[in-house]
Amino acid sequence: MDLSLSEEQKMIVDQVRRFVREEIWPLEDKLDPDTDELPEADRVRLVKRTKEMGLYGLDIPPEYGGPDVDIVTRTLIAIEMSQHRAGLYAPCYGVFGGVGGPGQLFEANEWQKEKWLYPTLRGEKSAFFGLSEPSGGSDPARAIQTRAVEDGDDYVINGSKLWISNADRAQYGLVFARTDASKGRGGVTCFIVDTDTPGFHVRRIVHTLRSARYATELGFTDMRVPKTHILGKLNGGFSIANDRLARQRIPYSAACIGVAIKAHELAVEYAKIRETFGAALATRQSIQWMLVENEIDIRAARWHALEAASKAHNGEPYRMESSIAKITGSEAGGRVVDRCMQIHGGLGVAKDMPFERWYREMRIRRIGEGPNEVQRHIVARDVLGMGLR
Repeated sequence: MDLSLSEEQKMIVDQVRRFVREEIWPLEDKLDPDTDELPEADRVRLVKRTKEMGLYGLDIPPEYGGPDVDIVTRTLIAIEMSQHRAGLYAPCYGVFGGVGGPGQLFEANEWQKEKWLYPTLRGEKSAFFGLSEPSGGSDPARAIQTRAVEDGDDYVINGSKLWISNADRAQYGLVFARTDASKGRGGVTCFIVDTDTPGFHVRRIVHTLRSARYATELGFTDMRVPKTHILGKLNGGFSIANDRLARQRIPYSAACIGVAIKAHELAVEYAKIRETFGAALATRQSIQWMLVENEIDIRAARWHALEAASKAHNGEPYRMESSIAKITGSEAGGRVVDRCMQIHGGLGVAKDMPFERWYREMRIRRIGEGPNEVQRHIVARDVLGMGLR
């Protein structure tokens, strides 16, 4: 794989890097360390800037008005976009735009696009992705206990979901329910559900280790959803979920790498100016080795993320590569942030610096988008050529 960047990619990377460092970092200095939102006036101004840069709505296909940016370049952009305090869960606070909901709606029928996709692209609606359940999220297709029972022109849904982001703010979402108990993974269907549907409940807010972000628990009680709200085919929901999860792991990994790069950069600068016992930290072998390990971790994780993106771009199978990218990105990123905190000493755990927020949020990355143990299971299955369960 050729890791050299084209002139266009170099220009875009440099553009995004300057945007984050000149526009986002100064704003964050004035905000609560745990915030994930910008003041509206600043957000509007920065959205205008990204539109002028031709980089607004990066995950929107060009036929729907998005920029024509391939997944490799989007991965490079994600690495740069995440290099700020809120980089892991609010990459540039949404000013680069996006679907604001499940990208699977690009595959919806025209009626569904008119009702949900186009309003989302116009910024009128947002969505949630409802897959994980209290019974377990590591093997969502088999763990799904939410049931949808056919009743005339509708399906009646009963069950619950857990760890769902944005459901308390969204106008609709994708809900995966079991429609055929005899088919395992092949018996799950994806429904598009409006949040004002009778029987839809946000049971509670679930606060987690992550800063201002949180998840929700959802409940469905005799919730009637018309058959016209089925996304894709009946019993074809797992393929929709699987495609989304495999592709999403690439930018998920890239965000971890971007945070690691910025943390490493801050640590290198600090090691050069901080003196102990008459000499700079950078002269101490223990510090040098920590910085060397950072460099090795970052380079390896970046290579794996770009390899997965390259295979996806070329239309090659990339499931194993995206799992490897997710493992290396989240674990290497966590190690880098931990070392940088140690190098900074007491300052490393103070909210004056971004490390303690990155440390908390990076820990979640080993669980989100499929726990790393499950990613290793996926890789083992492909390496061994076996149908491991």
